[in-house]
Amino acid sequence: MPTGHAFCHYFSVNMDIEVFRDYCVAKKGVEEGFPFDSDTLVFKVMGKMFALTSLSAKPFRVNLKMAETLVPEYREKYDDVQPGHHMNKKLWNSVYFDAGSIPKKDLLWMIDHSYQQVVSGLTKKTQKELELL
Repeated sequence: MPTGHAFCHYFSVNMDIEVFRDYCVAKKGVEEGFPFDSDTLVFKVMGKMFALTSLSAKPFRVNLKMAETLVPEYREKYDDVQPGHHMNKKLWNSVYFDAGSIPKKDLLWMIDHSYQQVVSGLTKKTQKELELL
């Protein structure tokens, strides 16, 4: 399985929803769906949400989970990282992907980090199931 940075060449400064989606579904154990409504696309690893976005909201933003200790750092570092829209503000950020102010390596890192945050919270049994996929 390629790591996040192997996909760097696919991204321009801005990241659109199609490329974001392709990046997420390429991760092990990921499913996508619309559990809330027909506009909110949700990505889950082993049934647990790690990313969600609106198909219609402009500008394009994604809610991503982050370690509580890193949340304030990223909000201070980037104007385009805000408290998570309709989410627990201590653990989720809304990241504006198409603003162009966040380097692609950091966007990729935030997606990967969100995925890893959720994986690390899975039960040992579920983590083992994920490893075997």
